[in-house]
Amino acid sequence: MQPSLFLCHGAPTLAVEEGAYTDFLRDLGKSLGRPEAIVLFSAHWESRVLSLTSTDQTYETIYDFYGFPKQLYTMTYPARGSKEIAVHLERLFSEQGIPVRLDEQRGLDHGAWVLLHHLFPKADIPVVAASVNPDLPPEEHYRIGQALRSLGRENILVIGSGGITHNLREVDWTAAEQAEWAAAFDDWVVRHVQNWDLESLFSYLSQAPFAQRAVPRSEHFDPLFIAMGAADERREAQLLHRSYAFGTLSMIGFRFG
Repeated sequence: MQPSLFLCHGAPTLAVEEGAYTDFLRDLGKSLGRPEAIVLFSAHWESRVLSLTSTDQTYETIYDFYGFPKQLYTMTYPARGSKEIAVHLERLFSEQGIPVRLDEQRGLDHGAWVLLHHLFPKADIPVVAASVNPDLPPEEHYRIGQALRSLGRENILVIGSGGITHNLREVDWTAAEQAEWAAAFDDWVVRHVQNWDLESLFSYLSQAPFAQRAVPRSEHFDPLFIAMGAADERREAQLLHRSYAFGTLSMIGFRFG
């Protein structure tokens, strides 16, 4: 039985960092055993129609960032996809009336491979990447996750990869502590996630302190609702890790189910 996870992927440099969060990711990967497959919703793949990678080949590693150390542009995560799993997911979504498109060309963006590099460094588990649509309301993202409620019983791991507080204009590369406003927003989110308070969470932009500042666009926040929806049958939330990077980037890990 696999849970679903929401994990913050931080900056691309997470791929080469060593610290409390990367230690947490490696330990988390070991604790999950060997999933049959991984379905990962990345904040860095946006599309109006829910899209899934569909290939049996080794993925291209996408370097969707600029101005970072050269080392990052030589890293690869040579996982394979799975057409079989992609078609299975397509059927699950179609049964719930959720339009879906299969993409045979896309590789893994850094919202996917940076986390997977630490979680499953051998890159020997099939991966299906999935997109998000920030134009959808939170309820619809939760419904997308609900369509995948059966995957945990099939030993398939669902991961939402994004960020809680994610405002790149507020990043302070030299900060030693988390900004107070960012911590206040994180506090609110953690409390309501742990209470599975969907009514409040779906209205986070109007209810949470500093929400507009913390979430100027929702693409990094939306995977949280997908991961929660995938565990809707059990509705159990556990905060696994909480730290910060650069003053305002949350490094939070939730386990659901």
